[in-house]
Amino acid sequence: MKHTLLLIAIFFGWSACQAQVATTTQTASDSLMITIFLKHQQDKSLKQIQEIQNQNKFLEMFPPKEARVVSWYVMMGIGQVVTVKIPAKSLRTLNLSIENGAWGAYNTEFYPTYDFVPVWQNAIKSKK
Repeated sequence: MKHTLLLIAIFFGWSACQAQVATTTQTASDSLMITIFLKHQQDKSLKQIQEIQNQNKFLEMFPPKEARVVSWYVMMGIGQVVTVKIPAKSLRTLNLSIENGAWGAYNTEFYPTYDFVPVWQNAIKSKK
């Protein structure tokens, strides 16, 4: 009897884990993580950059409401580096928020991004 209950518990636990993996996979497949470099235009002062941002209403457009900011750093000598997670269907909205709000103040670069920490942690665990 104990063995039967144990097997049932293991089966239901395994099934729940598989459902969790499937849900996580679905969520990840319909969203993107993108890192955006907002590189300061070196011929402009900070005050000029801020004036352009204000004229373009940059902070009203970016990040779009569909985006979740994962990180936003200032890199001295470069500019700002923003990583956002956004539904794939909202990629155009993200692009337009940069084109309409940041251009003139920044040179921009976009990089598809993923979280490497879990991969790294699994590699470390497997070496032990």
